[in-house]
Amino acid sequence: MAEDKLEKMKKLVNTQENIRNIATSAHIHHGKTAFTDNLLAAAGMMSNAAAGDLEKGMATWQHKDEQERLMTVDAANVSMVHSFDGKEFLINLIDTPGHIDFGGNVTRAMRAIDGTVVLVCASEGIMPQTETVLKQALRERVKPVLFINKVDRLIKEMQYTPEQIQQRFVKIILEFNRLIEQIAEKEFQQKWKVNIQDGSVAFGSARDNWALSLQYMQKKGVAFKDILKLYDMGEKERQDWVWKNAPLHEVILDMVIKHLPNPVDAQKYRIPKIWHGELDSPLGKSLLTCDRNGKLAFVITRILIEPKSGREISAGRLYAGTMREGMTIYMNNAKQEQRVGQVFMYYGIKPELIDAVPAGNVCAIAGVAGFAGETITLEADQPFEELKHIFEPVITKAIKPARPQDLSKLVEVLRKVAKEDPSVKIEINQETGENLLHGMGELHLEIIEGRILNEKGVQIQTSPPIVVYRETVSKQSAEVEGKSPNKHNKLYFKVEPLEPHISELIRKGDISEGRIKKKDLALRDTLVDAGYDNDTALSVKDIYKGSIFIDATRGNIQLSECIQLVIEGFEQVMDMGPLAREPCFGIKVTLTDARLHEDAIHRGPAQMYPAVREGIRGAMMQAGPVLFEPVQTHLIEAPIEFTGDITKLVMNKRGQILEINEVGTQTNVKAKLPVGEMLGWSSDLRSATGGRGQSSLVDQTFEKLPNELQNKITSQIVQRKGLTAGQLGA
Repeated sequence: MAEDKLEKMKKLVNTQENIRNIATSAHIHHGKTAFTDNLLAAAGMMSNAAAGDLEKGMATWQHKDEQERLMTVDAANVSMVHSFDGKEFLINLIDTPGHIDFGGNVTRAMRAIDGTVVLVCASEGIMPQTETVLKQALRERVKPVLFINKVDRLIKEMQYTPEQIQQRFVKIILEFNRLIEQIAEKEFQQKWKVNIQDGSVAFGSARDNWALSLQYMQKKGVAFKDILKLYDMGEKERQDWVWKNAPLHEVILDMVIKHLPNPVDAQKYRIPKIWHGELDSPLGKSLLTCDRNGKLAFVITRILIEPKSGREISAGRLYAGTMREGMTIYMNNAKQEQRVGQVFMYYGIKPELIDAVPAGNVCAIAGVAGFAGETITLEADQPFEELKHIFEPVITKAIKPARPQDLSKLVEVLRKVAKEDPSVKIEINQETGENLLHGMGELHLEIIEGRILNEKGVQIQTSPPIVVYRETVSKQSAEVEGKSPNKHNKLYFKVEPLEPHISELIRKGDISEGRIKKKDLALRDTLVDAGYDNDTALSVKDIYKGSIFIDATRGNIQLSECIQLVIEGFEQVMDMGPLAREPCFGIKVTLTDARLHEDAIHRGPAQMYPAVREGIRGAMMQAGPVLFEPVQTHLIEAPIEFTGDITKLVMNKRGQILEINEVGTQTNVKAKLPVGEMLGWSSDLRSATGGRGQSSLVDQTFEKLPNELQNKITSQIVQRKGLTAGQLGA
């Protein structure tokens, strides 16, 4: 039986029209993993008894810590077969985490898929993370459908009537569509709205394994009052009724097949957004048409390291060409050739060997060592746009081995951790032995530490959490000269704050980050629309971590030979600013003039880097350098009687209350808090609300640190990093 299913899946890999690449996405604890489990059980991939059972653990939870915390941390790939209208379809599904600290896994999953089932809890409604996952999907042009989950709570806990249940659904659908209209690009704002009439909305209970859509109710002759009777039935009777009248897998997968696109249709509009090469080049044509006989293009979205063998498996999406075992491929970011050992497809949650996989599939390969976001082609070509996370890491911990002799083992383990979870940024300092882990929040770093200890077996010591600040400038500088050590090369720079609306365009992804090699007319048009003149727009050579580099020189032949070195020097300064060697953002650096030695040997990296660093840092020191701190907006929910305690807690943390809404017996407080004051936030909130309050992240930005704290925080960072006066400033 299993053999037949596997053979069937291997055949379906070749029928692109019958493939759906999808994900589940939702706010934390809105039921995604129980939902995936029950889909797998119905497809015969796991036992019905264990499906969706928190005690026994979800099938897609592959780490012990996920079981202990009863939450998904890593995205998991699963595949199954579903019959619809007499045809068979291959569903490749990625179950993603809901907690904001693991949102990087959602960003990467969105690159691999074309549609997503967004789950919303019927009683809680649209939550901050629902909005974040929608942003992540729509930014990658991934089409959403809606599943209103946990309807059992409306019936059993809240005792809703059929009319009240319908009103609740209407409210959730309206809010969901309002978000799509706000976030989606113009051409998708209307056509991607969900609608109960056309069947792009379903509702039910993943835990109790039932779902319905309006079409399915009409087909089976089921009314709302029948749903209320469900919970008066005995367990066995209810299961039989559900299986006959409202089977979760059938309703959901029918909706997926009908409303979410196949890879051939999806790539026509997704490729121009996520790949910025020439669309009429051979690779461009292969990508737009999802051509299995065209040029190869595979994007790695997730790396798994097998605990026993240490073998790396790179999962991702094959956009063009056919992936075969034994073929030699080129890694565009790593700039090296490698050989594919084996090719896998997913059978349930298990990778199964297959000789070849054509374009349009989510699959995995072994034998290559790369990173998430890597573009694999046959020869050097334009890589896909970098995977950008919605929020940046803002909490850091220094980490060292408990036993000094374990240092090399720890460095090796940290490199593996960075591969498995690229939203952790790792800085390894071989000289001082201090390694830094940058994560999305305290929980994120806690889980990483736990895995280093329990799964990788290295005893470690970590520092208290450190907050990462940003450096920027507050006014325009005069022109500042940077000289090379041999005095033969002089570069002249001006620095000023980047216009806020340009920063916003970069933040929203309307302007892509990266070096600009040739005339990028789309970028020029965006910048001209934003108020730049044509010449300045064409002179932008690099957009890096929220800052812009402009080459305003004209016709300097020597400079054209070493402009890449100047750009690299600019990026080095943006990584480590002059005040406290913290990362920079929101700066516009203009190279105004360059006097260079005519002999290339006198303007190599050893001469150019110091000249660029001296010039830009010197200009920044004249431009009113300031520190910005990370600030998060949180939605805090608690019983109404704790409103005063929450307000007091926020005020004590230098926070600001944005709005307070009271809904029934609950209070919803929206507050803005500096991350520097939020360490230990979840336990402070629990104690202020008798354990009944919870908060979720809505937004994250950087704001100017109050003047009275500028010097204090700067000297704390300088002291912590052990920097000397000679290493700071210009």
